[in-house]
This record gives sequence, structure tokens and C-alpha cells, in this order.
Amino acid sequence: MTNSRSTPRWVLALTSVASFTVALDALVVSTALSTIRTDLGTSIGQLEWTVNAYLLSFAVLMMTAAALGDRLGRRRLFTAGLALFATASAVCALAPDVNWLIAGRAVQGAGAALVMPLGLAMLSAAFPPERRGAAMAIFSSVTGFSVLCGPLLGGAIVQGISWP
Repeated sequence: MTNSRSTPRWVLALTSVASFTVALDALVVSTALSTIRTDLGTSIGQLEWTVNAYLLSFAVLMMTAAALGDRLGRRRLFTAGLALFATASAVCALAPDVNWLIAGRAVQGAGAALVMPLGLAMLSAAFPPERRGAAMAIFSSVTGFSVLCGPLLGGAIVQGISWP
């Protein structure tokens, strides 16, 4: 039996961490572009697609993902989005050339398109109206923090470890 008071907290924690990861990924790669260019021997146009493939698939698929979540189940598709995002992240890390990297980034964007709107919908459904504003504030703060951390973390990872 689940505690009805702890369930909203878990939803808030899981959706916030997922949102943090999705937003962070959009910014970490931007910091690594010069290293990616050197390691994979890419052109400036290919580097642009490394960033744009993620952003375009994310933006284009977000409305469709939200509608599918309403029809097929928010939690199920949120979980599928996380799995898709993680799998695509592995493809990006193991990419032997820029074409694989761009394809992986496009799939990451599709996973992110499932995660973000469905996470917000699940969060909204988990909290009563009088507590929803506070939950959304925490969720938004965590997402905003990832925007701050993205370039810093990206730079530290590229300098200390490697771009993949």
C-alpha cells in the first residue's frame, strides 16, 4: 500500500530530475562543440546540426507527445521517453562519426519531447490545486538550475574526461 502523501513527492522528485537531465543535455553539448569538431573532424554545418537536431526534434514532437500521453498513458510514455533519451545518449557517447552523433541527438530530442510535457502533466495531476503552485515552482527551479549548470558541467567534463 502506498502512502498518498509520499506519492506526490516522488512524482515531483522524478519529474524534476528528468527535467534537469533533459535541459542539461541541451546545454552541455554546446560547450563541447570545439572538442567534438577536433575529435570527429566535423564541419561547422555538421556542428550546427549536432545542436539543431536535438532542438528541432524536441520542439516539433512536444505537442504530439503530450497528445499521445493523454491517449496512451502519461506514465507509460514518460518512462518510454526516459528510456529513449538514455538509449540515445549511449548512441551519442559511442558515435563513431558525426552522422551517428546527429542521429543520436535527434532521437534524444524525441525522448526529451516525451519527458517534458508528460512530466508537467503528471506533476499537475499529482498535486491538489492549493499545492500545485509550490510543486511547479520547485520543478521550474530545478530546471532553471540545469541551465546554470549546463555550461559549467559541460566544460568540466570536456576538460577532465572527454566529450562522449
